[in-house]
Amino acid sequence: MPGHRLTGQDREHIAAWLAEGLGYAEIGRRLGRPASTIMREVTRNGGPDGYGADRAHEATRHRARRQKQAQPPAPPPPDSGHGRDPQAVQDFTQSYTDLLVQQGLPRMAARVMASLYVTDSGSLTAADLVQRLRVSPASVSHAVTFLEQQGMLTRERPPGGRRELYVVDDDMWLRSILASVRMNEDLVAASQRGSEVLGAATPAGARFEATAELLVLVSESLRQATEQYKQSLAARGPGRRQ
Repeated sequence: MPGHRLTGQDREHIAAWLAEGLGYAEIGRRLGRPASTIMREVTRNGGPDGYGADRAHEATRHRARRQKQAQPPAPPPPDSGHGRDPQAVQDFTQSYTDLLVQQGLPRMAARVMASLYVTDSGSLTAADLVQRLRVSPASVSHAVTFLEQQGMLTRERPPGGRRELYVVDDDMWLRSILASVRMNEDLVAASQRGSEVLGAATPAGARFEATAELLVLVSESLRQATEQYKQSLAARGPGRRQ
């Protein structure tokens, strides 16, 4: 089921469907998983030509045992003076991390993002993240680079400060949605072109035309929602981030 780890049976299905020549997206659809999950599973276990269900399952169990031994539980994040229950914050951070992973983020990137997002400042140094997550500086660096490439965080160096800060802001998801709108519009243009080339009266052309119609509605709805969000923020005034 989505949200749970792949089972041995899942891996047998993956191996069989790879042998049939199915792509990650179709395999993910059949298993009810994101295509990115299938891609990571196959890539780290021999690739499309070398994937084996038993070998992949045993390798995953070995990695899980090794991680359990190497990574003691992280301490609860410190309270910032707001009277929060540290354990409740830790539990929520873990559940939010799991949600981001289900949405397709690599786990380490999801852990970094969740750690940043639950802080009031929205910023931490590399040393802060290493201490909180109990991982190597290299792991943090790779995750930060990935998130920066996706536009999900920025780097800042305070005046006179020696340590670089990794920062998330209130508009991160807004930028992500607008990026999705732009990608959607590329799909709209391609679908409209497909309808023209194939002929709107043909089954294939009609399929592209219907796709374009749906995606136009999605883009318009998202743009309207983002405009309403911006207007709402403007009405609240500059104190909204305090």
